[in-house]
Amino acid sequence: MKLTVKKCAAAKREKDGAKIWDGGGLYLELHSNGRKYWRYKYRILGVEKLLALGVYPETSLAEAREKHAKARKLVQQNIDPNQSKRDAKRVAEQEAENTFEVIAREWHEMKRPDWSEINARTVLDRLERDVFPIIGKRPIKTITHKQLLDLANAVKERGANELAKRIIQMSRHIFQYAIVTGRADKNISEDLRGLVKSEPQTHFAAIEPKDLPQFIADLRNHKAKLNRQTYLAVEFMMLTFVRTGEMIKAEWGEFDFDAKMWLIPARRMKMNKDHLVPLSRQALDILQELRSIHNHPVYVFPSRNNRRNHMSNNTILMALDRMGYHSLLSSDTAMAP
Repeated sequence: MKLTVKKCAAAKREKDGAKIWDGGGLYLELHSNGRKYWRYKYRILGVEKLLALGVYPETSLAEAREKHAKARKLVQQNIDPNQSKRDAKRVAEQEAENTFEVIAREWHEMKRPDWSEINARTVLDRLERDVFPIIGKRPIKTITHKQLLDLANAVKERGANELAKRIIQMSRHIFQYAIVTGRADKNISEDLRGLVKSEPQTHFAAIEPKDLPQFIADLRNHKAKLNRQTYLAVEFMMLTFVRTGEMIKAEWGEFDFDAKMWLIPARRMKMNKDHLVPLSRQALDILQELRSIHNHPVYVFPSRNNRRNHMSNNTILMALDRMGYHSLLSSDTAMAP
């Protein structure tokens, strides 16, 4: 006679191993300590085996029967449910180890030989700063469209619109790598194409070419009133046509004096792309003078108040203000080419 809920609850303590059968190999095993265990006895390829299905009452009679039915179907197909259970556990453990961060770092390592050193560092910096803290520890198969979109939108909300779009692009490559290596089934980033919109392009204050002669004259007239490094910074910006935010963070390692080129890394550019700046003889002379003035190990334009930091953007703005160029007092002045 099959078990009932009442019979399961009323079953009393017996010697260890006493069985109350439900049918089809399913039974409730009683122990003297009062514990009751669901078991399924079956034969696979002529060998008798036993499958644990849970503990009563945590696993109810209905739940035990459901597990039993699934196990019986496997046996009918000559599949050992115990082995199937171990395989499922191993797969679950592997998937738990295949986090977004683990796979992203593998992808980065694979792509690094194809990139410049600066580009490789920029990509990893973006992942470590904006992506890994949010979804890095999640198994890649469990990441949802919403989680990835929320991450990108959070970056966008702080004003880094292009970076938000690049995070989706990087994720697309990482998910594709996971699919190719058998650790993901779907590239959810593909479904997010176009959902992170570009902001309308804005134009920053700039000195037009026709105004350059007057600006140069005004700069020369204020030469004695400006700190020498500040004066050279303004002159260098005029010779290289870069924005103040790009210039003040310049590092000596970005300059190739033999090739007369300055490589501004993507992480400092508005469009998040590496930018090459040809250096004129005058620009090179300024760099040599700056080296002799402060000989800072990292920054070309170091802060005068904090040697561990670069020059403040306000230093340039104050110099322009003293020269009478109040209209250029934006957060990111540029010299128009």
